[in-house]
Amino acid sequence: MAKEPGAASAPLLVLVKVAAILKCFSLEDPEPTLQQIIRRTGLPASTCQRLVQNMVREGFLDRDGDRYRIGIRFVQWSAPGTIGLDIVRAVRPILHALRDETGETACLYVRDGAHRTVVAVAETRHVVIRPFYVGQVMPIHAGAPGKIFLAFDPEARAAIEASELTRFTENTPGTWEQLDAQVELARSQGFFAAFGERNSDVGSISAPVYDHLGDLAAVLGVGFPLQRIGPDDVEWLGPAVARAAREASEAIGYRSPEMH
Repeated sequence: MAKEPGAASAPLLVLVKVAAILKCFSLEDPEPTLQQIIRRTGLPASTCQRLVQNMVREGFLDRDGDRYRIGIRFVQWSAPGTIGLDIVRAVRPILHALRDETGETACLYVRDGAHRTVVAVAETRHVVIRPFYVGQVMPIHAGAPGKIFLAFDPEARAAIEASELTRFTENTPGTWEQLDAQVELARSQGFFAAFGERNSDVGSISAPVYDHLGDLAAVLGVGFPLQRIGPDDVEWLGPAVARAAREASEAIGYRSPEMH
């Protein structure tokens, strides 16, 4: 295969070689020797040895005598993605049930710094919808899901303190005092309802999902156009979302004190 000219191609070639080394590790043979790695990759011995040594130094691999295994640091890096996939798999049926109960789009969110990302969606069957999609990124200070992150994730507030509270509509909280009051309400009632904070015609209601340690793992909620759902619907819709979030928590191993 022809190599593209210029230094820009070098990192790609290195990644190909690193990937070839990582492919030498499997459940059937988790601890190959250096000689086995050299044979399986087909790399020159000196190149392979140098890369393996660098991967040990960076934590990609661990060495035990003349054998190597996937490094604990590499496992730690991969864990968040694995956990996220497990949560989505466990919670997806609950999202569909919430969508069917409420008629509205149900979403699951995780936090990344000052933003929240949709990781699972059960879309409403109504013709009039506001689209939510997997991978959609939104700020955590606007909308109901963000208030839940700020209320139940101890690190969420620090993630936004250095940034401005951008106002997307007249309903977006524009001061820290206003935002803190909303967060306290979310904490006290166990869910939060927001109307027109990120888009003037969209509302959302969300509640916390806890992991087996009792820490916030994700946020579950529904999103809807304001022409169909309004503040008067919070009385029944809020508890419905909170129930679904409790079911999601239990599905990923959470046990509330009263269950013990």
